[in-house]
Amino acid sequence: MIRTLQFLVVVLLCGLAWAQQQALMDYLERRLLAIEDRISLWHEQTSRYASELRELKQQMVAQLEGLDKNKEALRSELDSVGARVDRVEREMDYLETQNSAQPCVDVDDKLVEQQVTVVKERNKAKYAKLTDCSDMIASIKGMKILKRVGGTKGMWTKDMGSSSSGKLYIFNSTGENTLYEFSSVRDFTSSQGTSGATTVQLPSAWGGMGHAVYNNHLYYMKDGEDRQLMKFDLQKSMVVDSAVFPAKDPLPVYTLNPDTYVDLAADEEGLWAIYATKETENHISLAKVDPKTLAIEQMWDTPCLRENAEAAFVVCGTVYVVYNSKLPSRSRIQCVFDVSDMVTNDDAPAVFFPKRYGTHSSLKYSPLEQLLYAWDDGYQILYKLQMKKKLEV
Repeated sequence: MIRTLQFLVVVLLCGLAWAQQQALMDYLERRLLAIEDRISLWHEQTSRYASELRELKQQMVAQLEGLDKNKEALRSELDSVGARVDRVEREMDYLETQNSAQPCVDVDDKLVEQQVTVVKERNKAKYAKLTDCSDMIASIKGMKILKRVGGTKGMWTKDMGSSSSGKLYIFNSTGENTLYEFSSVRDFTSSQGTSGATTVQLPSAWGGMGHAVYNNHLYYMKDGEDRQLMKFDLQKSMVVDSAVFPAKDPLPVYTLNPDTYVDLAADEEGLWAIYATKETENHISLAKVDPKTLAIEQMWDTPCLRENAEAAFVVCGTVYVVYNSKLPSRSRIQCVFDVSDMVTNDDAPAVFFPKRYGTHSSLKYSPLEQLLYAWDDGYQILYKLQMKKKLEV
């Protein structure tokens, strides 16, 4: 009896164990099926995402190809527009050369006659020429960009009165008192910036960009309201003379370069000063300066306006005023004045400078080389001048 009970207990326990095992197996099977469903769902979603990414990639590739085509088409159009602009510019240069605009401004003929009469009355004394120079500018023969040193405003020049000196002088900006001296143009072009140059310290800062180097002396306007003309010996490194420039109520001589009140220039005849005052009604004036004593020998009122003028220079006693626009375009010589009355605006040809970077801050004429030393937006440029003889009037 006891054994029978034990057997039954064993059978019951085995049945319970099998039932539990079966339930566990059923649970595990359901979990595996759920996992398989999730894996299947993941595969389906991954496949769909991969398909969408491929479609997106194809769309992006197509759009990029379209953008490349549009870019090439736009570039082609821009090249075409640039070519047309260059052609129009050449045609305008040709037309301006063939039919030059009226110099300076349109003024009533009676006013012009009155102005000329006033100028002649104020300068009855005939100018006594020091040389037999009778050249005038015919055209710009060539242009050479040497390098870029400095900022927008500046000036560079050689000694315009000494044939033995090949030294070059760099004046960067205005309101400074340190200039750079190079032994030659070649040394300047081969140098890195201003390295290798001899620095010259002036006892006072200069104002504007109207300096001149003449016969081993630097002539410059002292920075300040007193408008003092300084004469500095470059060999002895000392100021040897100074004088107050006799201009009442001075104005900037060029409206496009308002820092320059007196522009000193040298030519075959000697030293000149280009300036402006309120008395001359916005016209530019010219004075002959004695380089030894700084005395003003003679003064003239010119018909050339300050408005839109950027620079000027003197060749054989004739001042050439260069004009531009507030938005820099093409510089051109648009007004001339000859102290010996041998050249008039009607005689002077229309001279246009090659297209450059901005506006000339200074133009310095070298009578020994017949070159213009130009400063344009920090670039040092040489212009070769083509000359012809003046005509007697």
